[in-house]
Amino acid sequence: MRIRGEIHSLKLSKPFGISRGQKTTADVFRVEVEKDGVVGRGEGVPYARYGDTAELALKQIQSLPAVFDRESLVDLLPRGSARNAIDCALWDLEANTLSTSVGSMLGMGEQASLTMGYTVSLASTKDMIADAAEQAHSAIIKIKLGSEHDRDALLGIRKAAPNSRLIVDVNEGWDLATLKQMLPVLEDTAVELLEQPLPSELDGQLQNVASSVPFCADESNYPGRSAEELAKNFSVINFKLDKSGGLTSALREIEAAREAGLGIMVGCMVSSSLGIAPAFIAAQNADYSDLDGFLTVESDELPKMVVKEGMLSMPLGLWGLKS
Repeated sequence: MRIRGEIHSLKLSKPFGISRGQKTTADVFRVEVEKDGVVGRGEGVPYARYGDTAELALKQIQSLPAVFDRESLVDLLPRGSARNAIDCALWDLEANTLSTSVGSMLGMGEQASLTMGYTVSLASTKDMIADAAEQAHSAIIKIKLGSEHDRDALLGIRKAAPNSRLIVDVNEGWDLATLKQMLPVLEDTAVELLEQPLPSELDGQLQNVASSVPFCADESNYPGRSAEELAKNFSVINFKLDKSGGLTSALREIEAAREAGLGIMVGCMVSSSLGIAPAFIAAQNADYSDLDGFLTVESDELPKMVVKEGMLSMPLGLWGLKS
């Protein structure tokens, strides 16, 4: 089996901002696995918050033995972008070898289209409201907050998109006092989910906050964190394949979260459609899917994920789905 890894820098069509900063490019790590003339592809996005980089991912794949499979990969590499990219490439390889889809391999049959959400990234209040107004037709709008203008931005977005379901994602950008100040605004604007309001090390403070808006873990769901630990402070978990270390691990973690009584979101990083495709599979039975990261990429990988009439679906020819 031959493995080839490459680092790609994807230029974004517009800046993407969260509470930790803004970026105009996204580094991704792509892998091709070839066996007996058949090729499988996968893409991972290094998560800098956990010390992962594209350069590290490239070194990690060079350490792999000549023979391994998805199950042994779990023990060969830590959770991260390298393991995610290779795991997904192995799924794709097997699907291409069998001339089937990954969904069929998992017993899902034809994959259902998912409701397409849209993310308003953190920017000036004026720009955020204008962005939301352009996407007012979207069923779900996810709003990145974490600035001193959060109240005005949220109120303006609700006015600009009166019929959209709203999710707020703070990316650890608030302290406890700000959270308590913002809760009435969240309730008044009918926000239905609040993602990662506090830094992960302060999660325990959430136990003392009375909120009608459920809390969702993202950064607190760091690699290797158990559902039982997260259930102490959150009622929903956001799963991202790069943190899980691939589709194989993500599916197991999602099942464990369900057994713990937690709601499920499947999210993504800014990536190409190649990175979104396996997350689309993982999200088939999720309560929420946040998979619009490919829309920010100026030049997407072909074939692209399909958005039609507010629904997201997998195109033919992408990640094991050929006909």
